[in-house]
Amino acid sequence: MNTLSANELNTKGVSAIESALANQSEISISVEGVPKFVVISAEHYNYLRECELTAAIAETKADIEAGRFVTCSPEEHLARISNQL
Repeated sequence: MNTLSANELNTKGVSAIESALANQSEISISVEGVPKFVVISAEHYNYLRECELTAAIAETKADIEAGRFVTCSPEEHLARISNQL
């Protein structure tokens, strides 16, 4: 992963990010030589979110098929989660 320093980002601005993302999907931003942030394009972010949502749906379906769920009223649900806190 390509690294962009915070100082370089300060001097070159968003164009430094655009240039770095032209050749790869993510870049690291370092502060005093230590990687602190990762920047990705909005398109790549949306792709990753879609992957997360697809995985969550698969987990939910597996839980339902395995019987790992509870059916209750809203009041019962609130009582259950209040007891877990």
